[in-house]
Amino acid sequence: MPLPLLAGGSLLLAFIVVALLAPVIAPYDPIVQDGTARLVAPSLAHPFGTDNYGRDILSRVIYATRIDLQLAFLGVAFPFLIGTAIGTVAGYFGGLVDTLLMRLVDIILAFPFLVLMLAIITVLGPGLKSFYVAMALVGWVSYARLVRAEILILKSSDFALAARSLGYGHARIMFRHLLPNALSGSIVFAMSDCVLVLLAGASISYLGLGVQPPSAEWGIMVAEGQGFITQAGWISAFPGLAIVALAFAFSLLADGLGEKLGARP
Repeated sequence: MPLPLLAGGSLLLAFIVVALLAPVIAPYDPIVQDGTARLVAPSLAHPFGTDNYGRDILSRVIYATRIDLQLAFLGVAFPFLIGTAIGTVAGYFGGLVDTLLMRLVDIILAFPFLVLMLAIITVLGPGLKSFYVAMALVGWVSYARLVRAEILILKSSDFALAARSLGYGHARIMFRHLLPNALSGSIVFAMSDCVLVLLAGASISYLGLGVQPPSAEWGIMVAEGQGFITQAGWISAFPGLAIVALAFAFSLLADGLGEKLGARP
């Protein structure tokens, strides 16, 4: 097994375990305020310190792992499914169908990614649902292009021609014979895309359009500590380090999968 795959998988598994066991391992309630413990520096009682509301930073970082993992996984899953389906249809049928779908891809790519996301979320209103809808509407184009390119090559292969000669329907040929052989590059890209989605989710929350307070989310925590950066830098530092660590795990996983599957995003 490639070392990056092992290291990335182990680190990601650690985050998943932390998220699942958050109620057990978090020393405090993440949203309970304590006016007597405001801006306490890291100590034995509060290893990551407290914020301006007296909330324990360690507990909030632990609970925020749940939301940020959800952001990364679901924010990639919806675009992956939509883009894979569209790319498969475009590559298989070609012609006018391919032209129309690829022009739609070009239209979406003409707009900056984050600007288009912000516009959609602003229209729909702040919150996780709006974030997932925006990701689904914007993020599918990369997967569509990757899958389409693979399908264009595979549909002329011997096994695809044999399937047609046996009288198999289009749906069976596309999704049972071609698609499983066209997904390796998209799977590797999905792991890399988790990094982008994680950072996008944190950025949206930082701007106040994603997860809403008092929920614990790393982007929100960084934003909340911005006004105390010189007085209590730990408020932003620890959630910022958590974002970097999880992004690093996904990056290692993408490299390891690329080496294992012989594919690169």
